[in-house]
Amino acid sequence: MSEIKNFVEELRWRGMIHDMIPGTEEELAKGMTSAYLGIDPTADSLHIGHLVGVMMLRHLQRAGHRPIALLGGATGMIGDPSMKSDERKLLDEETLKRNQAGIKKQLSKFLDFESDAPNAAVLVNNYDWMKDYSFLGFIRDIGKHITVNYMMAKDSVKKRLSGENSNGMSFTEFSYQLLQGYDFLYLYRNYGCRLQMGGSDQWGNITTGTELIRRKDGGEAFGLVCPLITKADGGKFGKTESGNVWLDPERTTPYAFYQFWLNVNDADAARYIKIFTTLSREEIAALETEQAAAPHLRPLQRRLAEELTVLVHSRADYEAAVAASGILFGQGTREQLQTLDEATLLAVFEGVPQYEVARTELEAGRRLIELLTEDAAIFPSKGELRKLVQAGGISINKEKASSTDELITTEQLIDGRYLLVQRGKKNYYLLIAR
Repeated sequence: MSEIKNFVEELRWRGMIHDMIPGTEEELAKGMTSAYLGIDPTADSLHIGHLVGVMMLRHLQRAGHRPIALLGGATGMIGDPSMKSDERKLLDEETLKRNQAGIKKQLSKFLDFESDAPNAAVLVNNYDWMKDYSFLGFIRDIGKHITVNYMMAKDSVKKRLSGENSNGMSFTEFSYQLLQGYDFLYLYRNYGCRLQMGGSDQWGNITTGTELIRRKDGGEAFGLVCPLITKADGGKFGKTESGNVWLDPERTTPYAFYQFWLNVNDADAARYIKIFTTLSREEIAALETEQAAAPHLRPLQRRLAEELTVLVHSRADYEAAVAASGILFGQGTREQLQTLDEATLLAVFEGVPQYEVARTELEAGRRLIELLTEDAAIFPSKGELRKLVQAGGISINKEKASSTDELITTEQLIDGRYLLVQRGKKNYYLLIAR
């Protein structure tokens, strides 16, 4: 039993269709269809830029069709020239294997690979069928079916050759669309795959595949592409000052991942909740009504952040991220602070002033007044610190300091290393015991 009836209609109302080959919707209406999407395995983790394609596969499976995730082990050794101004670095086989294992684990949170359902997802790697294909065999069997004129007419090629900053295009890159076209032919023959999906920058490569299937096998195949996702201000989606937002918690903490979605603007939240969740049209409409009535409560962003953090990480990680957010904005407790692991603590207080203090001083117990004026020069004078403590304006690990003479010891350290000092509501300082 599929969760949605019409895959194309589902993508359409979600704003996830840029273009498709005529007949695609009719092909899908005939019954279970196998469709593939390529993923570039240049890292051992996906980042949120991959999520649009992954969600297309997820919606496809929910509609009763069979998703095929193709890792470009062979093509990853070359690099896709589409919309790129520079040639990519090439990857070795060992790196590709490690990357494949990491990506498969992440995809398993979005797709059902394990069940015995006829539309269980399949993971393939084009290196498996390309590694023993000789160059002479490839140009004889495949190369002669696609003309140079046809390949030169593709936007991805034309833009690289005519770009102001272009250093030209190597033959390696020029051959990329042939290799991707052969992937489609291989999956058409061996997996009954009739549809290829991707971002709009892949349109040229996808249509080369459908043309190759027509010329080699006299078969009919289809393509569907989604728009490239941007931010409302025209900026690049998924990039922050520190780089990509990754699905791997070692690269991007669940807290930072949660915060990324929580902090998108209202216009982006209204688009992203359709693209990156499986919430129904009715659920999203209700959230939009809430947002219009009380935009300051940010119900769209909160639900978007919840859905994705739970899906990519876990419900426990989501709840920890919410608690961590409360700590930063003043509502947290000492008990909540003590539960934070080191990575989350550093993510929450990224950018706050940090001071190193000697662990030996804390082992013996150090008076607050010396700790915050001598060991860590947070306050320029003891007199200023006394006034703030008397006014209830200083907290240590979310508990108000009652006296400048209270002893601070290693027992109070969070994760055995950190002490959080708060001045007023918004000023934080992190002491690190070494």
